[in-house]
Amino acid sequence: MQRISKISGALSGSYLQLCRRSLSRLPQTQPALVDDDAVLPKMPPFDYSPPPYTGPSAAEILKKRQEYLSPSLFHFYSNPLNSVDGKMQYLFDENGRRYLDAFGGIATVCCGHCHPDVVEAIVSQTQRLQHSTVLYLNHAIAEFAEALASKMPGDLKVVFFTNSGTEANELAMMIARLYTGCHDIISLRNAYHGNAAATMSATAQCNYKFNVVQTGVHHALNPDQYRGVFGSDGLKYAKDVQDLIDYGTCGNVAGFLAEAIQGVGGILELAPGYLPAVYGTIKKAGGLCIADEVQSGFARTGSHFWGFEAHGVVPDIVTMAKGIGNGVPIGAVVTTPEIAKVLTYRTYFNTFGGNPVSTASGLAVLRVIEKEKLQENAHVVGSYLKDRLTSLKEKHESIFPFPNFFFFLDVKSENI
Repeated sequence: MQRISKISGALSGSYLQLCRRSLSRLPQTQPALVDDDAVLPKMPPFDYSPPPYTGPSAAEILKKRQEYLSPSLFHFYSNPLNSVDGKMQYLFDENGRRYLDAFGGIATVCCGHCHPDVVEAIVSQTQRLQHSTVLYLNHAIAEFAEALASKMPGDLKVVFFTNSGTEANELAMMIARLYTGCHDIISLRNAYHGNAAATMSATAQCNYKFNVVQTGVHHALNPDQYRGVFGSDGLKYAKDVQDLIDYGTCGNVAGFLAEAIQGVGGILELAPGYLPAVYGTIKKAGGLCIADEVQSGFARTGSHFWGFEAHGVVPDIVTMAKGIGNGVPIGAVVTTPEIAKVLTYRTYFNTFGGNPVSTASGLAVLRVIEKEKLQENAHVVGSYLKDRLTSLKEKHESIFPFPNFFFFLDVKSENI
Protein backbone atom coordinates (compact mmCIF):
# COMPACT_ATOMS: atom_id res chain seq x y z
CA MET A 1 0.00 0.00 0.00
CA GLN A 2 1.13 3.53 -0.64
CA ARG A 3 1.90 5.50 2.50
CA ILE A 4 0.40 8.94 2.54
CA SER A 5 -0.72 11.48 5.03
CA LYS A 6 -2.63 14.11 3.20
CA ILE A 7 -2.84 15.84 -0.09
CA SER A 8 -2.73 19.53 0.65
CA GLY A 9 -5.46 21.34 -1.23
CA ALA A 10 -4.00 20.94 -4.69
CA LEU A 11 -6.55 23.36 -6.08
CA SER A 12 -6.78 25.39 -2.88
CA GLY A 13 -6.23 28.83 -4.40
CA SER A 14 -8.68 28.44 -7.25
CA TYR A 15 -11.14 26.73 -4.94
CA LEU A 16 -10.97 29.63 -2.51
CA GLN A 17 -11.81 32.04 -5.30
CA LEU A 18 -14.61 29.86 -6.62
CA CYS A 19 -16.13 29.41 -3.16
CA ARG A 20 -15.92 33.11 -2.40
CA ARG A 21 -17.67 34.04 -5.63
CA SER A 22 -20.31 31.37 -5.12
CA LEU A 23 -21.21 31.84 -1.47
CA SER A 24 -23.69 34.62 -2.10
CA ARG A 25 -25.46 32.48 -4.69
CA LEU A 26 -25.93 29.41 -2.51
CA PRO A 27 -29.57 28.56 -1.78
CA GLN A 28 -30.65 28.45 1.83
CA THR A 29 -31.37 24.72 1.59
CA GLN A 30 -27.81 23.57 0.92
CA PRO A 31 -27.11 20.11 2.35
CA ALA A 32 -25.00 19.69 5.44
CA LEU A 33 -21.27 19.09 5.19
CA VAL A 34 -21.87 15.42 5.93
CA ASP A 35 -25.18 13.73 5.30
CA ASP A 36 -25.62 11.04 7.94
CA ASP A 37 -27.62 8.98 5.44
CA ALA A 38 -24.94 9.18 2.75
CA VAL A 39 -22.70 6.23 1.99
CA LEU A 40 -19.26 7.29 3.15
CA PRO A 41 -15.98 5.66 2.11
CA LYS A 42 -14.47 3.58 4.87
CA MET A 43 -11.63 5.33 6.66
CA PRO A 44 -8.46 3.35 7.35
CA PRO A 45 -7.64 2.37 10.94
CA PHE A 46 -5.96 5.05 13.03
CA ASP A 47 -4.56 4.69 16.53
CA TYR A 48 -5.89 7.93 17.97
CA SER A 49 -9.27 9.05 19.27
CA PRO A 50 -9.73 12.63 20.45
CA PRO A 51 -10.97 13.36 23.97
CA PRO A 52 -14.68 14.30 24.25
CA TYR A 53 -15.37 17.85 23.13
CA THR A 54 -17.16 20.03 25.68
CA GLY A 55 -16.90 23.43 24.00
CA PRO A 56 -19.52 25.49 22.16
CA SER A 57 -21.33 24.00 19.18
CA ALA A 58 -20.69 24.92 15.57
CA ALA A 59 -23.89 26.97 15.56
CA GLU A 60 -22.79 28.95 18.61
CA ILE A 61 -19.36 29.61 17.15
CA LEU A 62 -20.83 30.69 13.83
CA LYS A 63 -23.14 33.14 15.59
CA LYS A 64 -20.19 34.71 17.43
CA ARG A 65 -18.16 34.92 14.23
CA GLN A 66 -20.98 36.76 12.52
CA GLU A 67 -21.37 39.16 15.41
CA TYR A 68 -17.78 39.87 16.44
CA LEU A 69 -15.46 39.04 13.53
CA SER A 70 -14.90 40.82 10.23
CA PRO A 71 -17.62 40.22 7.63
CA SER A 72 -14.80 39.55 5.17
CA LEU A 73 -14.29 36.14 6.81
CA PHE A 74 -16.16 33.48 4.90
CA HIS A 75 -16.43 29.73 5.38
CA PHE A 76 -16.79 26.60 3.33
CA TYR A 77 -20.12 24.75 3.30
CA SER A 78 -23.52 26.01 4.44
CA ASN A 79 -23.01 23.96 7.62
CA PRO A 80 -19.30 24.64 8.22
CA LEU A 81 -16.92 22.14 9.75
CA ASN A 82 -16.11 22.78 13.42
CA SER A 83 -12.61 21.31 13.65
CA VAL A 84 -11.77 20.78 17.32
CA ASP A 85 -8.92 18.27 17.17
CA GLY A 86 -6.15 17.30 14.78
CA LYS A 87 -3.70 14.45 14.61
CA MET A 88 -1.24 14.00 11.75
CA GLN A 89 -3.26 13.78 8.50
CA TYR A 90 -6.67 13.90 10.18
CA LEU A 91 -9.08 16.46 11.58
CA PHE A 92 -11.91 15.70 14.01
CA ASP A 93 -15.17 17.59 14.40
CA GLU A 94 -17.16 18.26 17.58
CA ASN A 95 -18.80 14.84 17.32
CA GLY A 96 -15.50 12.98 16.96
CA ARG A 97 -15.97 12.29 13.26
CA ARG A 98 -12.65 11.94 11.45
CA TYR A 99 -11.75 13.68 8.17
CA LEU A 100 -8.75 13.27 5.89
CA ASP A 101 -7.35 16.81 5.70
CA ALA A 102 -6.71 17.61 2.05
CA PHE A 103 -6.39 21.35 2.71
CA GLY A 104 -3.62 21.46 5.31
CA GLY A 105 -4.62 24.81 6.74
CA ILE A 106 -4.20 26.32 3.26
CA ALA A 107 -1.02 24.45 2.37
CA THR A 108 0.60 25.03 5.76
CA VAL A 109 0.58 21.87 7.90
CA CYS A 110 3.50 20.16 6.18
CA CYS A 111 4.34 17.32 8.58
CA GLY A 112 1.02 16.54 10.19
CA HIS A 113 -1.30 18.09 12.77
CA CYS A 114 0.22 18.13 16.24
CA HIS A 115 3.31 16.20 15.20
CA PRO A 116 4.81 15.10 18.54
CA ASP A 117 8.31 16.42 17.74
CA VAL A 118 6.98 19.85 16.76
CA VAL A 119 4.63 20.00 19.74
CA GLU A 120 7.45 19.06 22.08
CA ALA A 121 9.70 21.79 20.68
CA ILE A 122 6.95 24.43 21.04
CA VAL A 123 5.98 23.42 24.58
CA SER A 124 9.56 23.11 25.76
CA GLN A 125 10.51 26.55 24.44
CA THR A 126 7.29 28.14 25.74
CA GLN A 127 7.95 26.80 29.21
CA ARG A 128 11.47 28.19 29.11
CA LEU A 129 11.04 31.55 27.33
CA GLN A 130 8.03 32.50 25.22
CA HIS A 131 9.16 35.90 23.98
CA SER A 132 11.99 38.31 24.49
CA THR A 133 13.51 40.35 21.66
CA VAL A 134 16.10 39.81 18.95
CA LEU A 135 18.00 42.65 20.63
CA TYR A 136 19.07 39.99 23.15
CA LEU A 137 20.70 36.68 22.35
CA ASN A 138 18.78 33.42 22.14
CA HIS A 139 19.88 30.09 20.72
CA ALA A 140 16.59 29.25 18.96
CA ILE A 141 16.76 31.92 16.26
CA ALA A 142 20.47 31.36 15.58
CA GLU A 143 20.14 27.58 15.30
CA PHE A 144 17.16 27.75 12.97
CA ALA A 145 18.82 30.37 10.76
CA GLU A 146 21.88 28.14 10.45
CA ALA A 147 19.77 25.10 9.59
CA LEU A 148 17.71 27.04 7.06
CA ALA A 149 20.80 28.48 5.38
CA SER A 150 22.20 24.95 5.03
CA LYS A 151 19.25 24.08 2.76
CA MET A 152 20.03 26.95 0.38
CA PRO A 153 22.25 26.92 -2.72
CA GLY A 154 25.02 29.36 -3.49
CA ASP A 155 25.66 32.31 -1.19
CA LEU A 156 22.11 32.44 0.18
CA LYS A 157 22.97 32.38 3.86
CA VAL A 158 21.55 35.48 5.59
CA VAL A 159 18.07 35.07 7.09
CA PHE A 160 15.50 37.69 8.11
CA PHE A 161 12.53 36.28 10.01
CA THR A 162 8.99 37.62 9.62
CA ASN A 163 5.53 36.50 10.72
CA SER A 164 3.95 35.61 7.38
CA GLY A 165 4.45 35.20 3.66
CA THR A 166 3.02 38.64 2.97
CA GLU A 167 5.57 40.19 5.31
CA ALA A 168 8.37 38.17 3.72
CA ASN A 169 7.47 39.28 0.20
CA GLU A 170 7.03 42.91 1.31
CA LEU A 171 10.52 42.84 2.80
CA ALA A 172 12.03 41.14 -0.25
CA MET A 173 10.57 43.76 -2.58
CA MET A 174 11.87 46.57 -0.38
CA ILE A 175 15.34 45.00 -0.25
CA ALA A 176 15.43 44.73 -4.05
CA ARG A 177 14.43 48.36 -4.45
CA LEU A 178 16.98 49.56 -1.91
CA TYR A 179 19.81 47.46 -3.32
CA THR A 180 19.28 48.41 -6.96
CA GLY A 181 18.10 51.98 -6.52
CA CYS A 182 15.21 51.20 -8.88
CA HIS A 183 11.51 51.01 -8.13
CA ASP A 184 10.06 48.89 -10.95
CA ILE A 185 9.38 45.22 -10.22
CA ILE A 186 8.05 42.61 -12.63
CA SER A 187 5.74 39.83 -11.51
CA LEU A 188 3.41 37.48 -13.37
CA ARG A 189 -0.22 37.63 -14.28
CA ASN A 190 -2.24 35.16 -12.19
CA ALA A 191 0.30 35.51 -9.36
CA TYR A 192 -0.47 35.88 -5.66
CA HIS A 193 2.16 37.29 -3.30
CA GLY A 194 0.20 38.78 -0.40
CA ASN A 195 -2.33 41.40 0.61
CA ALA A 196 -0.32 44.35 1.94
CA ALA A 197 0.67 47.47 -0.02
CA ALA A 198 3.55 46.25 -2.18
CA THR A 199 2.49 42.60 -2.37
CA MET A 200 -1.01 43.53 -3.48
CA SER A 201 0.67 45.41 -6.33
CA ALA A 202 2.62 42.28 -7.24
CA THR A 203 -0.49 40.12 -7.04
CA ALA A 204 -2.31 39.86 -10.36
CA GLN A 205 -5.75 38.46 -9.62
CA CYS A 206 -8.63 40.91 -9.31
CA ASN A 207 -10.27 38.96 -6.48
CA TYR A 208 -7.33 39.83 -4.22
CA LYS A 209 -6.80 43.46 -5.26
CA PHE A 210 -8.62 46.36 -3.63
CA ASN A 211 -9.02 49.72 -5.34
CA VAL A 212 -6.09 51.41 -3.61
CA VAL A 213 -2.94 52.99 -5.00
CA GLN A 214 -0.64 50.27 -6.35
CA THR A 215 2.49 51.38 -8.15
CA GLY A 216 5.78 50.18 -9.54
CA VAL A 217 4.83 46.65 -10.61
CA HIS A 218 4.47 45.37 -14.17
CA HIS A 219 2.74 42.04 -14.83
CA ALA A 220 4.21 39.81 -17.51
CA LEU A 221 2.43 37.13 -19.50
CA ASN A 222 1.90 34.06 -17.38
CA PRO A 223 3.89 31.07 -18.77
CA ASP A 224 0.84 28.86 -18.30
CA GLN A 225 1.35 25.53 -20.03
CA TYR A 226 -2.35 24.73 -19.79
CA ARG A 227 -4.10 27.85 -21.11
CA GLY A 228 -1.22 30.10 -22.17
CA VAL A 229 -0.92 31.49 -25.68
CA PHE A 230 2.46 29.77 -26.23
CA GLY A 231 1.70 26.45 -24.60
CA SER A 232 4.87 25.03 -23.03
CA ASP A 233 7.32 27.28 -24.89
CA GLY A 234 8.96 29.10 -22.00
CA LEU A 235 11.28 31.18 -24.19
CA LYS A 236 8.39 32.83 -26.02
CA TYR A 237 6.79 33.87 -22.74
CA ALA A 238 10.13 35.17 -21.50
CA LYS A 239 10.33 37.67 -24.36
CA ASP A 240 7.41 39.55 -22.81
CA VAL A 241 9.60 40.39 -19.80
CA GLN A 242 12.15 42.05 -22.07
CA ASP A 243 9.33 43.96 -23.77
CA LEU A 244 8.08 45.23 -20.41
CA ILE A 245 11.56 46.45 -19.54
CA ASP A 246 12.00 48.11 -22.95
CA TYR A 247 8.61 49.79 -23.12
CA GLY A 248 7.45 50.12 -19.51
CA THR A 249 10.53 51.12 -17.53
CA CYS A 250 13.66 53.26 -17.80
CA GLY A 251 15.57 50.18 -18.88
CA ASN A 252 16.56 49.11 -15.39
CA VAL A 253 14.44 47.31 -12.82
CA ALA A 254 14.58 46.45 -9.12
CA GLY A 255 13.66 42.83 -9.58
CA PHE A 256 11.50 39.96 -10.72
CA LEU A 257 9.18 38.16 -8.29
CA ALA A 258 7.62 34.81 -9.13
CA GLU A 259 6.54 31.47 -7.73
CA ALA A 260 8.04 28.43 -9.46
CA ILE A 261 4.61 26.84 -9.12
CA GLN A 262 1.69 29.22 -8.78
CA GLY A 263 -0.30 28.22 -5.70
CA VAL A 264 -3.35 30.44 -5.40
CA GLY A 265 -3.33 30.67 -9.19
CA GLY A 266 -4.31 27.00 -9.47
CA ILE A 267 -1.12 24.95 -8.92
CA LEU A 268 0.46 25.83 -12.25
CA GLU A 269 4.06 24.91 -12.95
CA LEU A 270 5.85 27.52 -15.06
CA ALA A 271 6.77 26.52 -18.61
CA PRO A 272 10.19 24.84 -19.03
CA GLY A 273 13.01 27.22 -19.89
CA TYR A 274 11.12 30.28 -18.69
CA LEU A 275 12.87 31.07 -15.41
CA PRO A 276 16.46 30.71 -16.71
CA ALA A 277 15.69 33.04 -19.61
CA VAL A 278 13.93 35.61 -17.46
CA TYR A 279 16.60 35.53 -14.76
CA GLY A 280 19.16 36.37 -17.45
CA THR A 281 17.04 39.24 -18.73
CA ILE A 282 16.53 40.67 -15.24
CA LYS A 283 20.26 40.48 -14.46
CA LYS A 284 21.06 42.45 -17.62
CA ALA A 285 18.58 45.12 -16.47
CA GLY A 286 20.33 45.39 -13.10
CA GLY A 287 17.59 43.67 -11.12
CA LEU A 288 17.40 40.95 -8.48
CA CYS A 289 15.54 37.68 -8.87
CA ILE A 290 13.15 36.82 -6.05
CA ALA A 291 11.74 33.30 -5.62
CA ASP A 292 8.46 33.13 -3.71
CA GLU A 293 8.59 29.71 -2.04
CA VAL A 294 5.71 30.31 0.38
CA GLN A 295 3.70 27.44 -1.09
CA SER A 296 6.19 25.41 -3.12
CA GLY A 297 9.03 25.24 -0.59
CA PHE A 298 9.99 22.77 2.12
CA ALA A 299 10.17 19.58 0.06
CA ARG A 300 6.57 19.71 -1.08
CA THR A 301 7.29 19.09 -4.74
CA GLY A 302 9.11 15.87 -3.89
CA SER A 303 11.79 16.19 -6.56
CA HIS A 304 13.45 19.16 -4.86
CA PHE A 305 13.44 20.97 -1.54
CA TRP A 306 12.67 24.31 -3.23
CA GLY A 307 10.46 24.85 -6.26
CA PHE A 308 13.01 27.02 -8.09
CA GLU A 309 15.57 24.18 -8.05
CA ALA A 310 13.53 22.27 -10.63
CA HIS A 311 14.24 25.09 -13.08
CA GLY A 312 18.01 25.12 -12.56
CA VAL A 313 18.20 28.70 -11.28
CA VAL A 314 19.60 30.33 -8.15
CA PRO A 315 17.66 33.41 -6.98
CA ASP A 316 19.13 36.44 -5.24
CA ILE A 317 16.38 36.39 -2.63
CA VAL A 318 14.09 33.57 -1.45
CA THR A 319 10.90 34.10 0.56
CA MET A 320 9.03 31.44 2.54
CA ALA A 321 6.24 30.91 5.08
CA LYS A 322 3.35 28.46 5.59
CA GLY A 323 5.10 25.06 5.80
CA ILE A 324 8.11 26.61 7.54
CA GLY A 325 6.38 26.34 10.93
CA ASN A 326 3.70 23.66 10.39
CA GLY A 327 1.03 26.13 11.47
CA VAL A 328 3.02 28.47 13.71
CA PRO A 329 3.03 32.04 12.29
CA ILE A 330 6.51 32.49 10.82
CA GLY A 331 8.03 33.55 7.52
CA ALA A 332 11.54 34.27 6.30
CA VAL A 333 13.60 36.06 3.70
CA VAL A 334 16.96 34.55 2.74
CA THR A 335 19.52 36.43 0.70
CA THR A 336 23.26 36.96 0.28
CA PRO A 337 25.50 38.82 2.74
CA GLU A 338 26.10 41.58 0.20
CA ILE A 339 22.44 42.22 -0.48
CA ALA A 340 21.53 41.94 3.20
CA LYS A 341 23.69 44.97 4.02
CA VAL A 342 21.11 47.40 2.61
CA LEU A 343 18.98 47.04 5.75
CA THR A 344 21.85 48.40 7.86
CA TYR A 345 21.51 51.85 6.29
CA ARG A 346 18.51 52.51 8.52
CA THR A 347 16.98 50.64 11.45
CA TYR A 348 15.04 47.54 10.42
CA PHE A 349 13.20 45.74 13.20
CA ASN A 350 10.44 43.19 13.58
CA THR A 351 9.02 42.72 17.09
CA PHE A 352 7.83 39.14 16.69
CA GLY A 353 9.91 37.99 13.72
CA GLY A 354 12.26 35.25 14.86
CA ASN A 355 10.74 34.87 18.32
CA PRO A 356 11.94 31.81 20.29
CA VAL A 357 8.74 29.75 20.02
CA SER A 358 8.32 30.19 16.26
CA THR A 359 11.96 29.46 15.46
CA ALA A 360 12.01 26.43 17.75
CA SER A 361 8.99 25.15 15.85
CA GLY A 362 10.66 25.83 12.50
CA LEU A 363 13.79 23.93 13.46
CA ALA A 364 11.68 20.97 14.60
CA VAL A 365 9.85 20.98 11.26
CA LEU A 366 13.12 20.83 9.32
CA ARG A 367 14.30 17.93 11.43
CA VAL A 368 11.04 16.02 10.94
CA ILE A 369 11.20 16.47 7.17
CA GLU A 370 14.70 15.03 7.14
CA LYS A 371 14.23 12.31 9.76
CA GLU A 372 11.04 10.93 8.24
CA LYS A 373 12.18 11.43 4.63
CA LEU A 374 9.08 13.40 3.78
CA GLN A 375 10.56 14.78 0.58
CA GLU A 376 11.00 11.24 -0.73
CA ASN A 377 7.50 10.38 0.45
CA ALA A 378 6.07 13.41 -1.35
CA HIS A 379 7.79 12.29 -4.53
CA VAL A 380 6.51 8.71 -4.30
CA VAL A 381 2.96 9.62 -3.32
CA GLY A 382 2.78 12.59 -5.68
CA SER A 383 3.95 10.53 -8.62
CA TYR A 384 1.41 7.82 -7.82
CA LEU A 385 -1.41 10.35 -7.55
CA LYS A 386 -0.35 12.13 -10.73
CA ASP A 387 -0.21 8.88 -12.68
CA ARG A 388 -3.66 7.84 -11.48
CA LEU A 389 -5.16 11.22 -12.32
CA THR A 390 -3.46 11.28 -15.71
CA SER A 391 -4.96 7.89 -16.49
CA LEU A 392 -8.42 9.43 -16.21
CA LYS A 393 -7.77 11.24 -19.49
CA GLU A 394 -8.20 7.91 -21.25
CA LYS A 395 -11.73 7.60 -19.88
CA HIS A 396 -12.95 11.17 -20.04
CA GLU A 397 -12.63 13.31 -23.17
CA SER A 398 -13.40 16.45 -21.17
CA ILE A 399 -10.01 16.25 -19.41
CA PHE A 400 -7.61 18.38 -21.40
CA PRO A 401 -4.03 17.03 -21.65
CA PHE A 402 -1.64 19.04 -19.50
CA PRO A 403 2.03 18.09 -19.89
CA ASN A 404 3.33 19.12 -16.49
CA PHE A 405 0.43 19.02 -14.07
CA PHE A 406 1.80 19.22 -10.55
CA PHE A 407 0.36 18.57 -7.11
CA PHE A 408 1.79 19.83 -3.85
CA LEU A 409 1.93 17.27 -1.07
CA ASP A 410 2.17 17.66 2.66
CA VAL A 411 3.09 14.23 3.88
CA LYS A 412 3.26 12.30 7.10
CA SER A 413 3.49 8.57 6.51
CA GLU A 414 0.46 6.51 7.41
CA ASN A 415 -1.05 3.39 5.88
CA ILE A 416 -4.24 3.85 3.95
